[in-house]
Amino acid sequence: MSLHPFYNFLKKLPKEKLPGRQAQIKMSPEPLDPNVVLPKEKSDTAQPSSVLVPLFPGQNQKLHVILTLRTDNIRHAGQISFPGGQNEKNESLEETALRETEEEIGVKRSQIKLACSITPLYLYKTDNQITPFVGFLDKKPKLTPNPEEVEEAFAISMDDLLDEKTLKKEKWDLPHISMMVPYWDIHRVPLWGATAMMMSELVELYREFLKG
Repeated sequence: MSLHPFYNFLKKLPKEKLPGRQAQIKMSPEPLDPNVVLPKEKSDTAQPSSVLVPLFPGQNQKLHVILTLRTDNIRHAGQISFPGGQNEKNESLEETALRETEEEIGVKRSQIKLACSITPLYLYKTDNQITPFVGFLDKKPKLTPNPEEVEEAFAISMDDLLDEKTLKKEKWDLPHISMMVPYWDIHRVPLWGATAMMMSELVELYREFLKG
């Protein structure tokens, strides 16, 4: 399997060199009311979950990331996400990410080479601790979305995420709260929230990789 050079960069990267929370918070929605403080630390009851960040090289070795648009009848309905879900008994978090990817978009685990995990993210609303795993494919895979969970599976280039023109910030009136929301304008649906926070760390790492 011939993989993009970013794979080796991540594989050799010490965990202490991850940008971590500092990178995630750049894409974190913030309440407009200064008296509202949202929980950021993992609770004692947090359910372990994981996602896969699937990367593949396109034309001229331009790196792309695969994303999904959730259907309207599941958690995080209508939002852009990475494939993934809650950890099941007797499986590792890596196995969860790979299993969910195969179930959601039809990409088999044998096609994926895991490079590393990046910084976990706690979601207080669902009491989930999400661990993202970065996985590489040697070419664009055939995507077969599971219609029960995925409305659309698509790929965007990492270069588009590096482009400041795609970064936006708006005031959103969400249920029970008004927030200032940073997002990437790279699809008909904005890329925001937890997925954008995890993506922000990946983008920081990719920027470091490009610096050589």
